[in-house]
Amino acid sequence: MTKLKLAGIDDDKPVKLTVTLSAALHRNLVAYAEILANETGKSVEPAKLIAPMVEKFIASDRGFAQSRNSTKKPAAPTPSKSPFSLSSPSSAQG
Repeated sequence: MTKLKLAGIDDDKPVKLTVTLSAALHRNLVAYAEILANETGKSVEPAKLIAPMVEKFIASDRGFAQSRNSTKKPAAPTPSKSPFSLSSPSSAQG
């Protein structure tokens, strides 16, 4: 059995985009969809593979994650309330 990066396609409310693909990329998407259908038993349109593939790519891009995280403002520190006391047991009995 082939180990594909995509395990399945979730149904989600999509945002429609128009993209232009090379013929070679389209052929690869068609081939990928056929292999995925053989593995999962469910047919899938090649176009429906694009969003999950881009999501996987972005999720695995460490440079993107680091850059994105560095542009976020750090949250203000909040005082933590520990359930543990710093006093010794002998002073508490005392």
